Amino acid sequence: MKRALKEAKKAYENDEVPVGAVIVLDGKVIALAHNKRESSRDATAHAEILAIKKACKKLGDFRLSADMYVTLEPCLMCFGAILNARIKNLYIGAPQNKENAIRCEELNERAELNHKVSIVRGVLEGECSSLVSGYFLTKRKG
Repeated sequence: MKRALKEAKKAYENDEVPVGAVIVLDGKVIALAHNKRESSRDATAHAEILAIKKACKKLGDFRLSADMYVTLEPCLMCFGAILNARIKNLYIGAPQNKENAIRCEELNERAELNHKVSIVRGVLEGECSSLVSGYFLTKRKG
């Protein structure tokens, strides 16, 4: 998660929502990414999606069977990609604090899904939460 936080700080420095993602396979980092929606003008350029694309390219397969560390709970689009990439374990730093946000566990429990991911919450939650809340606090003051 510390590597994911480094990625999130890169996003912050580039005036992007500070989210970082890291994919690990057999104890080795195979992909790192941070949000680039603003700079790329691409609605899908979330840290998770970018990391999954890098990992798939590196492995030559969309079935990653790897672990992902992400500093902020994934959105609906990203969680769908995580399921499709066959991520084994998802480690989440900060939770989504949006009032009606759909939680990853709610999606993961859908009976029709052919893959389930193990979800671990609260990994370096304080650091991850303060980075995101600090970013939005700065934006509101701006």
